[in-house]
Amino acid sequence: MVPTYFRRELRDRALQRPLRLRTLFRLIFASSFYSTGFTTQALQLSLRPSSRAMFGGTERCMTASASKADLRAAALAKRDALSDEQRAAAAQALAKRGLPFEITPGMVVSGYSPIRNEIDPAPLMRKLAEAGARLALPAVMARGKSLAFRAWSGNDRLMLGPLGIPEPSPAAAELIPDIMLVPLAAFDAAGHRIGYGAGHYDFTLEHLRKAKAIVAVGAAFAVQQIKAVPAQPHDVALDYVLTEKKVFDFRS
Repeated sequence: MVPTYFRRELRDRALQRPLRLRTLFRLIFASSFYSTGFTTQALQLSLRPSSRAMFGGTERCMTASASKADLRAAALAKRDALSDEQRAAAAQALAKRGLPFEITPGMVVSGYSPIRNEIDPAPLMRKLAEAGARLALPAVMARGKSLAFRAWSGNDRLMLGPLGIPEPSPAAAELIPDIMLVPLAAFDAAGHRIGYGAGHYDFTLEHLRKAKAIVAVGAAFAVQQIKAVPAQPHDVALDYVLTEKKVFDFRS
């Protein structure tokens, strides 16, 4: 006959096994669904205190990344919902108001070729050219390198760059902008911007500002403003944002 204490130990182990399996299942379930919208609170409830402390840093990083992606998607959906008439009117409104500071003859202003339903900076750029500004458009270089800016006028033909974005010919003169019009997916009232994830403009601004002062001006539709951008240390804040309804000045 099996001793009583041994039977009790077997019983206790049998009772503990389902508990351990349930705990493991909760961990796997929380981790697998974390990136699909499960909240941080739900994950924390699935973890023991010791596990929460162990995974805390990774958890915060994943939350920020997922949140930024969700904010980007929501802002782009609002932008995509605008009609062609609304887009055209917004571009003209930007041009009519102009920049919130003086343009001196010879000042280099870089724009961009609009893609993905971005607000078109061309009307504003033509107005700045009439005021004496020299115009440029960005060209994508190798990954991890700064954008190049090549001279451009409204009559110049463009060619498709490596990302399928129209760019000036490589034969065009390379310029360093004094003012950079920056496209974006979303922005907030503190001057933080969400781009498309590649970091081209953040890297370019950080690199070029080592040589000269550059004013970074975001261009967007009003519907792209969000409450707050989860900015990272490498994100470069904008100096201004122009929409069809308002000018945001982050330098004052």
